[in-house]
Amino acid sequence: MAKRDYYEVLGVPKGASKDDIKKAYRKLAIQYHPDKNPGDKASEERFKEGTEAYEVLGDDQKRAAYDQFGFAGVEGMAGGQGGQDFSNVFRDFEDIFGGMGGFSNIFDNLFGGTMGGGGRRRGETPRGANLRYDLELSFEQAVFGTQVEIAYSRDESCSICGGSGSESGGGRKVCPTCQGSGQVRRSSGFFSIASPCPSCGGEGHIVDKPCKSCAGSGLAKKKQKIKVTIPPGMDDGRRLSVAGQGDAGPNSGRPGDLFVFVHVKPHEFFERDGYDLYCAVPISIAKASLGGEITVPTIDGKKVTVTVPGGTQHGKMLRLREEGVPGANGSARRGDMYIKLMVQVPAKLSRKGKELLEEFLKAEGDVAEPRPLRLSELK
Repeated sequence: MAKRDYYEVLGVPKGASKDDIKKAYRKLAIQYHPDKNPGDKASEERFKEGTEAYEVLGDDQKRAAYDQFGFAGVEGMAGGQGGQDFSNVFRDFEDIFGGMGGFSNIFDNLFGGTMGGGGRRRGETPRGANLRYDLELSFEQAVFGTQVEIAYSRDESCSICGGSGSESGGGRKVCPTCQGSGQVRRSSGFFSIASPCPSCGGEGHIVDKPCKSCAGSGLAKKKQKIKVTIPPGMDDGRRLSVAGQGDAGPNSGRPGDLFVFVHVKPHEFFERDGYDLYCAVPISIAKASLGGEITVPTIDGKKVTVTVPGGTQHGKMLRLREEGVPGANGSARRGDMYIKLMVQVPAKLSRKGKELLEEFLKAEGDVAEPRPLRLSELK
């Protein structure tokens, strides 16, 4: 079944405030909470759907990516299609889930995993952060595809300690502040509020003898170069995902992904609409009136002869089939190229030209009736 729009899931408009989104999810979570609807699969699905929607819309960064790119914008982010980390939901709605134990049980039953502190599965090392790279392409590179080499910096495992964060012979020990839970709690009225442990950052363990090279993080910033393949038909604002090329995770955790956002430079002559290309070509009054042939360059660099019909009006569009943008990966039909004919009036006339136009005016009369044109006549 196709995923529903997250705003539709929570029943809020796209411009809803953060408070409105939070209230909408609270209402949905209470209504479809598994404890209130034991054995009801439909309620379970609504609860899961609502939780995923809130995890994205309740986070400013994820919401911005979703608003701009839809589901593709949150792929690879926790809470999106590429994985689920409901720690934000737990922090915001601990009163509904009844503490970490209650939330952990719900996760186990509905989302298929065992939660550790802060919403991560117990025993699983944290995944590295996703990275963003903004790539500028020429118009032709985007149209026909290319391969480019990009250079950027990312976190990699420290070569001195092998990513453990400990000096040789050292190790990790249970955090004395949280006793390995990864969380500290404080009471506020009737509620007990949990937050990540400040000593271990929610890990539950600390490094006994920190590596001097990486200060115990197990990570070191390194520059690297990789080649990225741009498929034909790439449009401005699109995003490519390069798996495993983001930051390495702490404690030798899985690396995140690299997201390459494409920015296409405008072309001097062509504009693009989907797979179609548009350009404007000037023609003389004589060519427009009598008709004839003109030579037009294409995006491929070819020169194509086009027939202009007699009596052509200013702004008329001619179409060249399959001279536009190639289909993505060569799987779709190539787009068309549209030529807008711009009839140009000479700013200065020779004596002979003036005489000929005066003769034309006497022979044909003034073809343009001096009256306002209807809007339909302008199309």
